[in-house]
Amino acid sequence: MSADDRREPVRFSLGLQTDKAPGDYAALARLAEDLGFDGVSVFSDLLYQPPIAALLEMAHATTRIRLGCACWNPFTLHPYEIAGQFAAVDAASAGRAYLGLARGSWLEAIGVEAGRPIAALRDATGMIQALLSGSGEGYAGDVFRLEPGVRLRYPIVRERAPILIGSWGPQGMALAGEIADEIKIGGTANPAMVGIVRGRLGRGLKRAGRPDGAVGVVVGAVTVIDRDGDAARALARREVAMYLDVIAALDPTVDLPDDLLPGIRSRLADGDEEGAGRLIPRDVLDLFAFSGTPDDIAAQARLLVDAGVDRIEFGTPHARVPAEGIVLLGREVLPRLRD
Repeated sequence: MSADDRREPVRFSLGLQTDKAPGDYAALARLAEDLGFDGVSVFSDLLYQPPIAALLEMAHATTRIRLGCACWNPFTLHPYEIAGQFAAVDAASAGRAYLGLARGSWLEAIGVEAGRPIAALRDATGMIQALLSGSGEGYAGDVFRLEPGVRLRYPIVRERAPILIGSWGPQGMALAGEIADEIKIGGTANPAMVGIVRGRLGRGLKRAGRPDGAVGVVVGAVTVIDRDGDAARALARREVAMYLDVIAALDPTVDLPDDLLPGIRSRLADGDEEGAGRLIPRDVLDLFAFSGTPDDIAAQARLLVDAGVDRIEFGTPHARVPAEGIVLLGREVLPRLRD
């Protein structure tokens, strides 16, 4: 799919880690809205702040941008609670929320077993939509179920949540083709993945009788922008190391040096994030992060646009001072991508 064939323009959003002080989320969301971004997502990574506080803060501080969590985890938060938190953000934002779901990583650190992830994501989505619909029909899932007659006891803005599924696996992507509005592959800036995702989505679209293009493809990755490209890449290497350990082996288009991931894991285990990052070659870094000067990042993002992506999410930390990076992205990268 070329940019000329696209039905809708590509959207650009920011992704924030939930590691900030109260008030910072509102300020960054207002800045993003003023600079013309289409949305702001917050992550729900293990051991960071729960996303709901950040989302509510941003909802009250903005009027236009789309807001959501990418992603809530049904293994650490029951779908009933996820439905309620989505409904709260949707009400606070007057219908601007979306709902992301994913299996998540590192769950063994807190003793959680993520068994039957595809069934869990399917049932979490079904239960959430059944609750929001207010129909009282219930949902009979294998992992999560809702008894007939059970309804939420408060008003909601929308009776259906826009669903994003976060997944790198073929089965998760096919599931998104059946039930989601978007599929996100987090931690990648690799244009070669876009076609692979569309092929995997197609299996689910066909099963559900949905048309091609019914599910938007979203890519997002660590982003560090600076007028000093080497300084940006140094910080990006450090930030991306922990994600590369999880994600790199999932990308079927990439051949990594045999010693790269073991070396990264060893240094991360020793608490040496800087050393782990230094191991990442420039060509590998460019596949798993947006980093460098405004020219560098605009060129990376343009390759994804040309590959047919529907949304690009520039993820945390953006710069040594996040607001400064967001300003550079908004003023010097977005205009080049929207020409």
